[in-house]
Amino acid sequence: MMRAALAFASIVVPALGATAPARAQNAPAACCTITLRVRVPEGAGTVYLAGSLPELGPWRPDGRALTGEGRERTVQVTAPAGTSFEYKFTLGSWDREAVGFAGAALANYRLAVTGDTVVAHEITGFKKDVRTYIADWRGSGVLGRLVYWTDVASAFLAAPRNVEIWLPPGYDTATATRYPVLYMSDGQNLFDPRIGNTGVDWGVDETVVRLVRQGAIPPIIVVGVWNTAARGAEYSPWHRAGSYARFLVEELMPRVNREFRTLTGPRNTAVMGSSMGGLLSFYLVTHRPDVFGACGCMSTHFPLSEAMVAQYFGGGAASATPDTTPYVVRDIAAGATVPRGVRYWFDYGSLGLDSSYGPTHAAVRAWLLRQGLVEGRDFVVRRYEGATHNEASWRARLADPLAFLFGRGQAPASSAPR
Repeated sequence: MMRAALAFASIVVPALGATAPARAQNAPAACCTITLRVRVPEGAGTVYLAGSLPELGPWRPDGRALTGEGRERTVQVTAPAGTSFEYKFTLGSWDREAVGFAGAALANYRLAVTGDTVVAHEITGFKKDVRTYIADWRGSGVLGRLVYWTDVASAFLAAPRNVEIWLPPGYDTATATRYPVLYMSDGQNLFDPRIGNTGVDWGVDETVVRLVRQGAIPPIIVVGVWNTAARGAEYSPWHRAGSYARFLVEELMPRVNREFRTLTGPRNTAVMGSSMGGLLSFYLVTHRPDVFGACGCMSTHFPLSEAMVAQYFGGGAASATPDTTPYVVRDIAAGATVPRGVRYWFDYGSLGLDSSYGPTHAAVRAWLLRQGLVEGRDFVVRRYEGATHNEASWRARLADPLAFLFGRGQAPASSAPR
């Protein structure tokens, strides 16, 4: 997942001798070495650098161990001049990444590589064991009530995962009321900034409560399923999304419906996610319309292709020359159809990774129109000027897809395409 950039307690110092003499024409570039000098808390143990460079995974939480003992640590990486390098520090996993004074995960550090560089950081702390935050769910400031199920096992998925169920204010007193349900991916990012990947949660509780008070939607239950290291393959419609669907439909949903007062059926059940989670949501509605009646797909990663999987996911393509055509474009050309009665929300921003999403969203829009869907009623494709590919942007516009999914009306007029 792309992350917002923020430089925190860092000093950039040009390395001694960083200005090299002019190179001979066509000589190979030797630049650049980036040295990170990091002061860590006492007793921190092994600290790792995670980041966007290929030698770091990219974005493996244990990409490169820092050397040194005590509080002073060092690590070096290399990158060509002109590289925009984003990075974080962890204790080896994303649930133990560096945090700021308020205890929330820091957004990315970002460095524009122009030459050999030394950067100094001071880390004040790392995330606590996630079980600490789960036990202290009230400490998140959540409106309503959170119920956590930890280490939920599945016969269809390799690794267990945490699940949270958000119950809206009034649930515990309105004992005869049943509620529509929204299933969301990347559940750790939805309610608690102490747990969220970037230190910014989606604010799902605040947005739902505000819309309910405005009369825009009824109260709903939200079920957030946390991701795992297999997120890419599990969320991809062209890889393991079918197994993920079975986990939801055959294992998780029956338990949710037994233990909470839900309204069932596709009219009362929606799904939402961002990026790869947007692809998963699109898949679930398209392939299981008997269960999910509508989806909110935010910053949907429609450019995903065989070549992209081979480059970033690993082991995804057997061909030596993998196809660069987006999977969704291939499916449309092969005659993919849309089930009757479902509703789709698609959106993306104008900045960052989202800035490349226009062509594939245009292809999906044209396909839906050819299938006879009515824009604004059956589907929305919306571009948000100034938005990028992160939790803060999704939080800022969350009210729009929620109103579309549960308002039972046209697309919200408050956010015309921009």
